[in-house]
Amino acid sequence: MTLRFLGIWPNTPDDGSPTIWVEEETGDLVIQSWKADKETIRQAQEIGSVPGHSTDVPDHESVIRLPANMLRFIPRPNSEDNGGNSSS
Repeated sequence: MTLRFLGIWPNTPDDGSPTIWVEEETGDLVIQSWKADKETIRQAQEIGSVPGHSTDVPDHESVIRLPANMLRFIPRPNSEDNGGNSSS
């Protein structure tokens, strides 16, 4: 696995700041950010995603909150189809 640094929270202090890397071979993003609080997780579970999909967060996953000013570091695919499941 080869990670490439994409960006860090602007004007960051020395540690604990949201950071984004991309895994070169797969294009997967690796994100360090703040854990979502219980209210955010509750709302996400209430809203859900696709019909019939569990809203539980498995032990091997986490819900994070990515600050809006970090979106500029996320690579954009050339295609409009990003391959994810969406309800739209």
